[in-house]
Amino acid sequence: MFRSRLVWFSLGFSVSAAAISQFVWKDLLVDRYALSSDMKNKFDALEQRVQNLESVAYQNSNPSGGWE
Repeated sequence: MFRSRLVWFSLGFSVSAAAISQFVWKDLLVDRYALSSDMKNKFDALEQRVQNLESVAYQNSNPSGGWE
């Protein structure tokens, strides 16, 4: 009787631990993907802003290089 209780307890404990670990793992993966996606979007926006600044600076510069 004690062995069967121990077996059932061990089985229930291991199933519960597996379910909890799967939920934690899934949550960590979702957070990692969200952080990666957010950083990619921010760096893309920053790159676009830098390109806009570079194009404005190029248009304002004097391409002939001489004084007029």
